[in-house]
Amino acid sequence: MAQQTTIEHLERRVQLLTRLAEISTVLNSTMKLKPLLNALMDSAAEIADSEAASVLLWDANSNELRFAATSADDASGQQLIGKVVPLEGSIAGKVMRENRIITVDNTQDSREHYDKVDKAISFETRSLIGVPMRAKNRVIGVLEAVNKRSLPWTKDDEHFLSVLAAQAAVAIENAQLVAALQKANEELSQLDELKSDFIAIASHELRTPLGVILGYASFLQDTNDPEVNSLAGKVVNSATQLRRIIEDLTNLRYFEQGGADLEREKVSLEDFIRDNLGDIRALAEARGHRLLIKPPSAQIMLNIDRIRMNMALSNILNNAIRFTPEKGEIRVDTEQRGREIWIMVRDSGIGISATDLERIFDRFVQVEDHMTRQNGGLGIGLSIARALVQAHGGRLWATSLGVGHGSTFIIALPA
Repeated sequence: MAQQTTIEHLERRVQLLTRLAEISTVLNSTMKLKPLLNALMDSAAEIADSEAASVLLWDANSNELRFAATSADDASGQQLIGKVVPLEGSIAGKVMRENRIITVDNTQDSREHYDKVDKAISFETRSLIGVPMRAKNRVIGVLEAVNKRSLPWTKDDEHFLSVLAAQAAVAIENAQLVAALQKANEELSQLDELKSDFIAIASHELRTPLGVILGYASFLQDTNDPEVNSLAGKVVNSATQLRRIIEDLTNLRYFEQGGADLEREKVSLEDFIRDNLGDIRALAEARGHRLLIKPPSAQIMLNIDRIRMNMALSNILNNAIRFTPEKGEIRVDTEQRGREIWIMVRDSGIGISATDLERIFDRFVQVEDHMTRQNGGLGIGLSIARALVQAHGGRLWATSLGVGHGSTFIIALPA
């Protein structure tokens, strides 16, 4: 008889160890807290041979334990979730405070049994075992099993539930970290949307008064009074610089959007170049630049999003005008090279050092020192231009013989 009892005990231990291995796989395969807790509850009740099991997690804000999961799937189980158990005056609280396993074979004999939860959900807790859940040397909650079918609670119950609690604590903390990360990402996404909305609204509202300022200042430039003409010119230059900043703010969102929503259409290369020369020519002439255009020798068609590619070329031309000293020269040449169309913007400007040829395409990069630079802008025009060209399956790069020798920006697009 004794031998048979020993065999049955060993078989039971093997079953429990197998179950622990299975639940370990489950706990490590999900980062979602709810299914993780559900799997934990079923295993805990089975391992302890009890009527039900629960997990109480510590709330750092209120310094209380709250029921986070239970194996009971009836009405009482649903009511249990969220119920609070104080750290003082409860068995679970004592387990948490003292960081040790506590077993109670008869809760009627225990002064520390907190029976308010039982009364609230119409449940009777007759016996109980509480096991601390430790993660990274700190207790994050308590695993409870209640109403053992065959008392007393045994050392095996303590051992196996301790192993289960340790596995669960790590899995729960990881799931909580993932949930916190997802929440942070959602908040960042909402913040990014608010930023984009603010930029769109602010730039739209700034355009109207800025247009009025430019209009009246340009009108005053035509007067015969040299002093008025000079002052109006300064207003126009400052307003033009402000307009460039507004355009940079407006276009910033396109850097992230890339080619997600391109609306392509067939456009002739000549028309595409001409579309960019309206405002650009006026800006070039205001600084005394010569703007030379070499139209394509034959009819060449592009399959592009006209608005986005206009924006890319406009940013490059604005950059050339900005960094070319007054009375300089800017050329726009086009040619077909194999299966690509090349658009080359050459200027006689300040040039680019070899170390800066790639860096200028990074966001918010200014080649000039920000404390002494003479040319305005946010340093995002070229990064936006490259992102839009790449979204079309093309390339954008720069060449220069060095500082003081001008620059050439090349857009290569599929023919």
